[in-house]
Amino acid sequence: MEGYFYLGKILRLFASKGAVLVQLDVDEPENYQNLESVFVQMNGQLIPFFILKLELRHNLRAVIEFQDIDNTEQASILLGCELFLPIEQLPRLTGDRFYYHEIKNYQVIDLNFGETGRVEEVLEYPHQAILRILRGKKEILIPITDEIITAVDRENKIIHVNAPEGLIAMYLE
Repeated sequence: MEGYFYLGKILRLFASKGAVLVQLDVDEPENYQNLESVFVQMNGQLIPFFILKLELRHNLRAVIEFQDIDNTEQASILLGCELFLPIEQLPRLTGDRFYYHEIKNYQVIDLNFGETGRVEEVLEYPHQAILRILRGKKEILIPITDEIITAVDRENKIIHVNAPEGLIAMYLE
Protein backbone atom coordinates (compact mmCIF):
# COMPACT_ATOMS: atom_id res chain seq x y z
CA MET A 1 0.00 0.00 0.00
CA GLU A 2 2.07 2.89 -1.25
CA GLY A 3 1.73 6.00 0.88
CA TYR A 4 0.50 3.96 3.86
CA PHE A 5 2.13 1.93 6.57
CA TYR A 6 0.94 -1.29 8.15
CA LEU A 7 -0.39 -0.66 11.65
CA GLY A 8 -1.65 -4.11 12.58
CA LYS A 9 -4.29 -6.78 12.12
CA ILE A 10 -7.73 -7.39 13.60
CA LEU A 11 -7.49 -10.72 15.45
CA ARG A 12 -10.88 -11.41 16.99
CA LEU A 13 -14.03 -10.02 18.50
CA PHE A 14 -13.77 -8.52 21.95
CA ALA A 15 -16.88 -8.44 24.14
CA SER A 16 -20.37 -8.32 22.70
CA LYS A 17 -20.75 -4.72 21.53
CA GLY A 18 -18.68 -4.86 18.36
CA ALA A 19 -15.22 -4.14 19.78
CA VAL A 20 -12.27 -5.95 18.21
CA LEU A 21 -8.85 -7.05 19.44
CA VAL A 22 -6.00 -5.79 17.26
CA GLN A 23 -2.37 -6.93 17.12
CA LEU A 24 -0.28 -3.79 16.58
CA ASP A 25 2.95 -3.89 14.57
CA VAL A 26 4.64 -0.83 16.08
CA ASP A 27 7.54 -0.14 18.42
CA GLU A 28 5.80 2.36 20.67
CA PRO A 29 2.05 1.68 20.87
CA GLU A 30 1.43 4.66 23.15
CA ASN A 31 2.09 6.91 20.13
CA TYR A 32 -1.11 5.57 18.57
CA GLN A 33 -3.57 5.56 21.47
CA ASN A 34 -5.20 8.86 20.40
CA LEU A 35 -5.92 7.89 16.81
CA GLU A 36 -9.12 9.29 15.38
CA SER A 37 -9.32 6.88 12.45
CA VAL A 38 -7.58 4.06 10.59
CA PHE A 39 -7.86 2.56 7.14
CA VAL A 40 -9.07 -1.04 7.03
CA GLN A 41 -8.09 -3.11 4.01
CA MET A 42 -11.15 -4.93 2.71
CA ASN A 43 -11.25 -6.62 -0.70
CA GLY A 44 -8.07 -4.82 -1.75
CA GLN A 45 -9.47 -1.39 -0.87
CA LEU A 46 -8.56 0.90 2.03
CA ILE A 47 -11.70 2.03 3.81
CA PRO A 48 -11.59 4.67 6.56
CA PHE A 49 -13.06 3.75 9.95
CA PHE A 50 -13.46 6.26 12.75
CA ILE A 51 -12.41 5.18 16.24
CA LEU A 52 -14.66 5.74 19.22
CA LYS A 53 -12.28 4.16 21.72
CA LEU A 54 -8.83 2.60 21.63
CA GLU A 55 -7.52 0.86 24.72
CA LEU A 56 -3.95 -0.45 24.77
CA ARG A 57 -3.36 -3.93 26.20
CA HIS A 58 -0.18 -5.92 26.84
CA ASN A 59 1.85 -7.64 24.09
CA LEU A 60 1.23 -4.88 21.52
CA ARG A 61 -2.50 -5.47 21.50
CA ALA A 62 -5.33 -2.98 21.59
CA VAL A 63 -9.09 -3.12 21.88
CA ILE A 64 -10.78 -0.82 19.38
CA GLU A 65 -14.38 0.29 19.13
CA PHE A 66 -15.29 1.74 15.74
CA GLN A 67 -18.01 4.25 14.98
CA ASP A 68 -21.10 2.62 13.42
CA ILE A 69 -19.94 -0.88 14.44
CA ASP A 70 -22.04 -1.72 17.48
CA ASN A 71 -22.63 -5.47 17.39
CA THR A 72 -20.67 -8.66 16.83
CA GLU A 73 -22.29 -9.34 13.47
CA GLN A 74 -21.00 -6.05 12.04
CA ALA A 75 -17.59 -6.46 13.70
CA SER A 76 -17.14 -10.03 12.44
CA ILE A 77 -16.81 -8.69 8.88
CA LEU A 78 -13.57 -7.00 10.01
CA LEU A 79 -11.88 -10.13 11.39
CA GLY A 80 -8.51 -10.79 9.77
CA CYS A 81 -8.43 -7.39 8.09
CA GLU A 82 -5.24 -5.34 8.17
CA LEU A 83 -5.06 -1.76 9.43
CA PHE A 84 -3.11 1.03 7.77
CA LEU A 85 -2.33 4.70 8.38
CA PRO A 86 -0.99 7.33 5.98
CA ILE A 87 2.79 7.64 6.18
CA GLU A 88 2.38 11.29 7.24
CA GLN A 89 0.92 10.07 10.54
CA LEU A 90 4.07 8.20 11.55
CA PRO A 91 5.70 9.66 14.65
CA ARG A 92 8.92 11.47 13.74
CA LEU A 93 12.05 9.47 14.57
CA THR A 94 15.35 11.01 15.57
CA GLY A 95 18.91 9.86 16.04
CA ASP A 96 19.84 6.52 14.50
CA ARG A 97 16.27 5.22 14.39
CA PHE A 98 14.52 5.24 11.01
CA TYR A 99 11.59 3.86 9.10
CA TYR A 100 12.49 1.50 6.30
CA HIS A 101 10.66 3.52 3.64
CA GLU A 102 12.48 6.67 4.78
CA ILE A 103 15.98 5.53 3.82
CA LYS A 104 15.37 4.50 0.22
CA ASN A 105 18.09 6.08 -1.99
CA TYR A 106 20.22 7.06 1.02
CA GLN A 107 23.97 6.82 0.36
CA VAL A 108 25.69 4.14 2.48
CA ILE A 109 29.19 4.84 3.73
CA ASP A 110 31.10 2.08 5.50
CA LEU A 111 33.69 2.94 8.15
CA ASN A 112 36.40 0.85 6.43
CA PHE A 113 35.22 0.47 2.82
CA GLY A 114 34.01 4.04 2.20
CA GLU A 115 31.19 4.80 -0.25
CA THR A 116 29.31 1.56 -0.63
CA GLY A 117 26.25 2.41 -2.74
CA ARG A 118 22.62 3.49 -2.38
CA VAL A 119 19.83 1.82 -0.42
CA GLU A 120 17.49 0.21 -2.94
CA GLU A 121 15.15 -1.23 -0.31
CA VAL A 122 14.97 -2.92 3.06
CA LEU A 123 14.29 -6.65 3.00
CA GLU A 124 12.27 -7.78 6.00
CA TYR A 125 12.76 -11.31 7.24
CA PRO A 126 11.29 -12.80 10.43
CA HIS A 127 14.45 -12.42 12.50
CA GLN A 128 16.45 -9.82 10.59
CA ALA A 129 15.98 -6.78 8.39
CA ILE A 130 18.60 -6.23 5.69
CA LEU A 131 19.72 -3.21 3.68
CA ARG A 132 19.70 -4.04 -0.03
CA ILE A 133 22.30 -1.72 -1.50
CA LEU A 134 23.13 -1.24 -5.16
CA ARG A 135 26.65 -0.36 -6.22
CA GLY A 136 26.49 -0.07 -9.97
CA LYS A 137 24.95 -3.39 -10.99
CA LYS A 138 26.19 -5.23 -7.90
CA GLU A 139 23.93 -5.96 -4.96
CA ILE A 140 25.23 -5.74 -1.39
CA LEU A 141 23.25 -7.03 1.59
CA ILE A 142 24.00 -5.65 5.04
CA PRO A 143 22.08 -6.63 8.19
CA ILE A 144 20.37 -3.83 10.10
CA THR A 145 21.62 -3.97 13.67
CA ASP A 146 22.54 -1.35 16.25
CA GLU A 147 26.15 -2.52 16.02
CA ILE A 148 26.34 -2.10 12.22
CA ILE A 149 24.30 1.11 11.69
CA THR A 150 26.48 3.72 13.39
CA ALA A 151 24.75 6.95 12.30
CA VAL A 152 21.89 8.26 10.18
CA ASP A 153 22.35 11.69 8.60
CA ARG A 154 18.87 12.70 7.42
CA GLU A 155 19.97 16.12 6.19
CA ASN A 156 22.50 14.67 3.74
CA LYS A 157 20.67 11.34 3.24
CA ILE A 158 23.59 9.20 4.40
CA ILE A 159 23.70 6.03 6.50
CA HIS A 160 27.03 5.31 8.15
CA VAL A 161 27.74 1.63 8.77
CA ASN A 162 30.48 -0.53 10.20
CA ALA A 163 29.94 -3.76 8.27
CA PRO A 164 31.66 -6.95 9.40
CA GLU A 165 35.12 -7.31 7.88
CA GLY A 166 35.03 -8.71 4.35
CA LEU A 167 31.23 -8.56 3.97
CA ILE A 168 31.12 -5.79 1.37
CA ALA A 169 34.15 -7.08 -0.56
CA MET A 170 32.51 -10.51 -0.77
CA TYR A 171 29.64 -9.07 -2.83
CA LEU A 172 31.97 -7.19 -5.16
CA GLU A 173 34.19 -10.11 -6.16
